Amino acid sequence: MTDVDQATAVPDLADPGAFDHGIPHERFAQLRHESPVSKQPFKGGQDYWAVTRYDDIVTVNRDYKTYSNALGFTTLEDLTEESMKVRRSIIETDPPAHMRLRKLAMPPFTLRKVGDYVDQTAAIAGRLLDAACDQGEVDFVRAVSAPFPMQVFTTILGVPEEDSDYMIELSDHLVEGMENTLAPDAYGNTTPLELLPFRSPAAHALFEYGRELGEQRRADPKPDLISAIVNADLDGDRLSEVEYANFFQVLVFAGNETTRTAISNGIDAFARFPEQLEKLHADPELVESAVEEIIRWATPVLYMRRTAAVDTELAGVPIAAGDKVVMWYCSANYDETVFEDPLEFRIDRPVRPKHLAFGAQGPHQCLGASLARLEIKVLLQEILKRGLRFEPTGEALRTRSSFVNGISTLPLRITAG
Repeated sequence: MTDVDQATAVPDLADPGAFDHGIPHERFAQLRHESPVSKQPFKGGQDYWAVTRYDDIVTVNRDYKTYSNALGFTTLEDLTEESMKVRRSIIETDPPAHMRLRKLAMPPFTLRKVGDYVDQTAAIAGRLLDAACDQGEVDFVRAVSAPFPMQVFTTILGVPEEDSDYMIELSDHLVEGMENTLAPDAYGNTTPLELLPFRSPAAHALFEYGRELGEQRRADPKPDLISAIVNADLDGDRLSEVEYANFFQVLVFAGNETTRTAISNGIDAFARFPEQLEKLHADPELVESAVEEIIRWATPVLYMRRTAAVDTELAGVPIAAGDKVVMWYCSANYDETVFEDPLEFRIDRPVRPKHLAFGAQGPHQCLGASLARLEIKVLLQEILKRGLRFEPTGEALRTRSSFVNGISTLPLRITAG
């Protein structure tokens, strides 16, 4: 099948409409079988290579010298040099610059440090679940999925509790940014949209909020994550104001959206496949594998882009320097040559081989993976402690995005017993 034929057979995967009903599994299966590295159209600019098989995505993810984060950034849009200079964050850098930023920012996210957050996380999860259970019928996203990770994260960050909803609002608008749902001057923005992440005025608001909070913590440090980051010093090396602002935006977006998306998809799966939740109630020791299955099933970030730094070849397909190379994680995590019956939600699925929702092992593996796993694990434990079950009361409404596999509304009936 030629590239032209393939593009005709498979609708535009960069179009958010392709994900209106969830991951288009049939389309990705066709690509994996017939053209696992294929040229795909992108209406907003240069076409791209779609990489859809697990092993090929691992190759791209690990080889930062051939497939660069820094050259063209990680989303599909084409950016000017000025835009990239202003918008560059930790996820849009390659070693050694990436390792410098990671060393400055990593201490609060080590596995040992994340363990310190368990009690706070359990208290927040319990409070939200109890309130939702008291209501009986809820939109689980509004009641638990959205506020839970953001309240955990803002507590750790040092953001005042009363600002948690504002952070959720800004994060939501970032996801919607490419759809231009906000006026360009929303939140008092005067920056050209092409210079803002996701082309969203909400990014301007996040930058301003983070800048003010950072200034406060430089002058008066507290025992929180923002104080640790803005005052981090490695032999005199510190984050610049631009580096800190971009890092704050990434933290808020990733800290909310990815965990929220995993939780929403996981609870939706438990509501639709109640026998899996019963299995977990019967054997709470399955919680660790349940966490991994929820993350695989959800694949919160659908893709990440790289840019070829040199002429190369992948799966027998020649790729030219400067070409966009897109790793569709949502295809890799359902690769039937790697995962048995991947379209089935199984909480006892072996944790090896690993899913790629947080990337493959290497310099670009997700910084917040340990915290996300902790939050999902604690939430499941609090659900088991209360004997909760979930029943759908309506259709889930999915977030309109080809980048985040989100659920905007999840109507459920919650019962305890």
